Amino acid sequence: MSVEIARRGMCLVLAAAPGAGKTSVSRALLATEPDLSLSVSATTRAPRPNEQEGVHYFFRTPEAFDAMVAADELLEHARFLGRAYGTPRAPVEAALAAGRDVLFDIEWQGHRQVKAILPEDVVGIFLLPPSLPDLEARLRGRGQDSEVEIARRMAAAREEITHWDEFDHVVVNRDFDATVAQVRAILHAARSERRRQPGMAGFITRLLAG
Repeated sequence: MSVEIARRGMCLVLAAAPGAGKTSVSRALLATEPDLSLSVSATTRAPRPNEQEGVHYFFRTPEAFDAMVAADELLEHARFLGRAYGTPRAPVEAALAAGRDVLFDIEWQGHRQVKAILPEDVVGIFLLPPSLPDLEARLRGRGQDSEVEIARRMAAAREEITHWDEFDHVVVNRDFDATVAQVRAILHAARSERRRQPGMAGFITRLLAG
């Protein structure tokens, strides 16, 4: 007979330099981890082709985004390459209380803010590229950005990488499948931490009582 033990959810933060594979790794995790859901961020950037409102992002004007900040509706928010991003607070707090894990695809500023507010609930993973030339090749391989935009993203990547030591785990994305497996192993290990299993004490009591 299966045993259900009450568990508190976690915030799995996956951050990386632009083009280091964060989005692809996130998609692979979500496709194979039914108990993991993506935290949908609000942003002031324009939608990309095939991006849907409320699925990929909540697309907001700068004025609407500032209103959300003023109303304390965001768990974290940051500006990156001239655009604003933020995480709605209420859905995340509800998921954690219900024992559901939430995946965050955010930058180092967001990770720092979420960890300050929910220090016991955050597991941070930073993805690194094998090299900067490899990172630039990935950005160029998208075929979507101008030379100016690529230069901006490379400069941002260098800055982003300097914050690697603020994270619990650091993974070099040399091989995609190996990277996904390593991130998944971190997720599974974090789920079994004692502090995330408030129902364990009751289970132990019943176990010892026979």
